[in-house]
Amino acid sequence: MPETEATLEIKQLIADLKPGDGHLLAALHRLQEHYGYIPPFAIPVVAQHLKLGTARVYGTISFYSEFHLTPPPETTVSWCSGPACCLKGSENVRLILEAVLGIKMGENTEDNHLGLHLAQCNGTCDLAPLVWINGRARGRLSAADAVRLARELSRKANLRSARKNGGSPS
Repeated sequence: MPETEATLEIKQLIADLKPGDGHLLAALHRLQEHYGYIPPFAIPVVAQHLKLGTARVYGTISFYSEFHLTPPPETTVSWCSGPACCLKGSENVRLILEAVLGIKMGENTEDNHLGLHLAQCNGTCDLAPLVWINGRARGRLSAADAVRLARELSRKANLRSARKNGGSPS
């Protein structure tokens, strides 16, 4: 494996971890915390350092929903799939978000401004049905609220995109 600045940085992040399965999660958490995701090029570096197969490292990453192989979007919409939210109509909220944002659950927009992802209940059931926008709860969503929210998120994403590209929003 050729040494690059990136691989050297990864090696430094996990240098104190001993080989074997016992430190695999610690290594992955460090990478996720440092980069905001686990860069795919890090998998063979971690595997080599811990003396594990790349399939073992990748399998662990794909098993845990908190690990990501792509950079996080600028705005993450986390849809609650908990029982209280489901009973109060969260499925309709999800369908509206998917339709208005133009992405399916688990996807990010092509420009990586917005992502729609599955979340588990965190005990804010009094706000059901709800989503979290970058970790902040937006609850008691009606269908109309979900449409307004999705349009607001799209508008903000378009503004950010236009600013980055030096143009005006579409």
